Amino acid sequence: MAESSTSNNAVERIGYITRVQSFSACHRLHSIHLSDEENKKVFGKCNNPNGHGHNYKVEVTVRGKIDRLTGMVMNLTDLKKYIEKVIMAPLDHKNLDKDVPYFASIASTTENVAVYIWDNMVKILPPDLLYEIKIYETDNNIVVYRGE
Repeated sequence: MAESSTSNNAVERIGYITRVQSFSACHRLHSIHLSDEENKKVFGKCNNPNGHGHNYKVEVTVRGKIDRLTGMVMNLTDLKKYIEKVIMAPLDHKNLDKDVPYFASIASTTENVAVYIWDNMVKILPPDLLYEIKIYETDNNIVVYRGE
């Protein structure tokens, strides 16, 4: 095995850590910018006036330097607290359209849920740490958002 010309103590290592969290919520796919007929055409059965629900699974991934003293990118206990504040408290067992003001004028698609989570996580995490939000709406429908 080849030796590195740089001592291990001087090398900055980058790590990714992911915390997985599940929450349940209901919503109606509906855009206030479309007519009722257009909404039915675009969103189909998901435009049901009574809504429908999901058991979402969210992966929050942070990326950063592995601290040489602690061996961590960040403390997972802190990440868990941030997820509780941004995801669980406002979204779990809620009607996204009626209980979350953000979705009053924005369709509550999974893409927009990912943007909502990103925008709120980035406000409370240390700068430049958030890497990715991945939401499993179902086993087959997955959205990835990286703040772009």
